[in-house]
Amino acid sequence: MNKDQVDGTVEKVKGKVNEVIGKVTGDKAQEVKGDVQQGAGEAQTHHGDAKETVKKNAP
Repeated sequence: MNKDQVDGTVEKVKGKVNEVIGKVTGDKAQEVKGDVQQGAGEAQTHHGDAKETVKKNAP
């Protein structure tokens, strides 16, 4: 596992927490912030996955 994969997963978790807090408190902005964080975390995780794939397949 590389740093991008770890950081992406952390960002997804933080986003989920923000989303839930937004839903519980009725704060739509907080909910949207959580959704955006989750998307960014997912992208970063995929970037890390791609780096790992390249590293494993490099000669």
